[in-house]
Amino acid sequence: MAAKTAIKVSNLTHTVTANTGNLTILKDINMDIKEGQSVAIVGASGSGKSTLLGLLAGLDVNTSGEITLYDQPFSSLDEEQRALIRGQYVGFIFQSFHLLPSLQAIENVMLPAELKGDKHARQNAEALLDKVGLSHRLSHYPNQLSGGEQQRVAIARAFASSPKILFADEPTGNLDTDNGNIIIQQLFDLNQSQGTTLVMVTHDNELAKKCDRQLVISSGHLAEKI
Repeated sequence: MAAKTAIKVSNLTHTVTANTGNLTILKDINMDIKEGQSVAIVGASGSGKSTLLGLLAGLDVNTSGEITLYDQPFSSLDEEQRALIRGQYVGFIFQSFHLLPSLQAIENVMLPAELKGDKHARQNAEALLDKVGLSHRLSHYPNQLSGGEQQRVAIARAFASSPKILFADEPTGNLDTDNGNIIIQQLFDLNQSQGTTLVMVTHDNELAKKCDRQLVISSGHLAEKI
């Protein structure tokens, strides 16, 4: 049986207003990403990689074209409607972690599942933190964790609501080599164990090569890297 299409992008263009006038960052982008695929988006700094990732996740709204998640038109919805679909389908790992400083590690990981009314939120959060090697850090606050530990908490949190699609923006960008390698392994292990579609932006060529596909942004256009 052919895999479902998790993400479909049709004629996507994104333009922003700059001091010198309108600036088109992304031009006529078309792509399909199948369920369970791992995809790296690569390109030079300022090429629009993170912009595209944010549009795919519904964190921003494209100027024209359409983004569809699991056959549901997404980009044409208002923020409240997009938030409902994000809650149903999407997890996001930010380069800067975005952990809530007033919550312990276990509470940060529990939060997405709690918002969905999951009665097993704590049990599942404990299991996820154990998978990323942080079972001894459950009650620690973000400022008591190293950068690598905070990123592992962020990965566990992203998986806590069992997203069908996981977006990751430079998931190893703030980490040293050793912690980066740990995060890469954990990211793919969790991805494969849950069958989650993984779409990441990265400057790391070795990380990109581990993905099923590499998509390159250049001059606002998207192309498949063969």
